[in-house]
Amino acid sequence: MTDAPVLSQRALNRTLLERQLLTRRTSQSALQVIEHLVAMQGQEPNWPYIGLWTRLTDFRKEELNSLLQDRKVVRSTMLRRTVHLAVADDFRWLWPTVQPIVSSALKAAFYADEIEGLDLDELARVGRELLSGRTLTRQEFGRLLVERFPGRHGGRLAESVGIMVATVHGPATGAWGRWGNPPRVPVTLAEEWNGRPMAASPEPETMIRRYLAAFGPATVMDIQAWSGLTRLREVVEGMRKQLRVLRDEEGRELFDLPGAPLADSGQPVPVRFLPAFDNALLGHKDRSRVISDADRKRFAKVASGGVPMFLVDGFVQGTWSVQGSTLLLAPFRPLTEAETAAVLEEADRLLAFIAPDAPDAPERNIAFVDDETVPVNRLHAGQRIRNKAS
Repeated sequence: MTDAPVLSQRALNRTLLERQLLTRRTSQSALQVIEHLVAMQGQEPNWPYIGLWTRLTDFRKEELNSLLQDRKVVRSTMLRRTVHLAVADDFRWLWPTVQPIVSSALKAAFYADEIEGLDLDELARVGRELLSGRTLTRQEFGRLLVERFPGRHGGRLAESVGIMVATVHGPATGAWGRWGNPPRVPVTLAEEWNGRPMAASPEPETMIRRYLAAFGPATVMDIQAWSGLTRLREVVEGMRKQLRVLRDEEGRELFDLPGAPLADSGQPVPVRFLPAFDNALLGHKDRSRVISDADRKRFAKVASGGVPMFLVDGFVQGTWSVQGSTLLLAPFRPLTEAETAAVLEEADRLLAFIAPDAPDAPERNIAFVDDETVPVNRLHAGQRIRNKAS
């Protein structure tokens, strides 16, 4: 440990941005980027589109929609027991690997009160039978389950099956056009949708290597925070000889892939707008490599990373939201003239992606919210604003 190279916070920041494809836009395809990132959180349909737009040179919304329709990318519950998008081939091993954290939801009173006394193996078997060969909304699925398990809450039963059995959501749930959760979610068996069986056993070593390629160097606690899994130290220790060992300025042990590039701490980085729940914001237990602890506390009661934010010099400096064709910016502190110009330039590009020109569309506008402490991931409704020209 004493001989392990020490990485500064800025070096970790630049390395994270480099591996997250945020220092320069890539010409890779959307499919390649999703594969590199392992999974993109996407319980609200629009956010993955923003995450791809900020990383790709010429991303079009139709590209992700086609990947979902063509079954190359799937939408389901995965990491941290939340909805993500993943490449279909990755979902085959990722879901069995994170299934322990997914299945732990059944212990919560929300589910436990409704499934108490049920044979869960039988519930899973019946669920598979009812979904075989078809796609059902959770409401439809729940009604069928209640016929087999009378007196129970159909919605809870349907969700419980989804916790125990690998299912994916219909592609329409991931289509561009909605900032909130889709109201009716169709589900189908993952194996039938993908046309391939799920992996027979968990693959934690594969997950860790893939994580480090996109998020490393990182501590064991970082890997656990990102995945939602616990007790990964033994797995990492078993891989130690296959990994590079570094440490941060606090002396914490960091693991990385051998030969993986480390960025220069002085590397300049552009302004970047990140969607709510972006990988770069949620990939570590210690997120100070991208957002200060003081700024993170602004959102502790709302959502740890569920707020769309923008980066200046590589670190979070404010939040953003959209109201129709107006993009609202809420800096945490005053920006310099040069920073303001850079933020507005990137904001123009983002707004053109979110609200493209149309003959009957209102004029696009960018405005700053005077109260920069508003910690919301929706609209800054009722706040005084000043437009970019003032």
